[in-house]
Amino acid sequence: MPKMRTNRAVAKRFKITGTGKLKRFKSNKSHILEKKNRKRKRNLRKATLVDKTMQDNYKRVLPYL
Repeated sequence: MPKMRTNRAVAKRFKITGTGKLKRFKSNKSHILEKKNRKRKRNLRKATLVDKTMQDNYKRVLPYL
C-alpha cells in the first residue's frame, strides 16, 4: 500500500489548532481595498475557523497534519 499524499495547496492555507480544528485566513484582503471600510479590512486580518461541514473534507486531504 503506497503512502497517502498530502494536498500541498490545502496544507499551505490551513493550520491545525490544539483542539484539532482547522484555522484559515479570510479572503478579500489582497486588492480593491479602497471601497472597503476600515473596520471591514481590520476584521479581514483575523484568522477564523473552518466551518464544521467542510472540516472533514479538508482533513481527508491532510492525512499527516
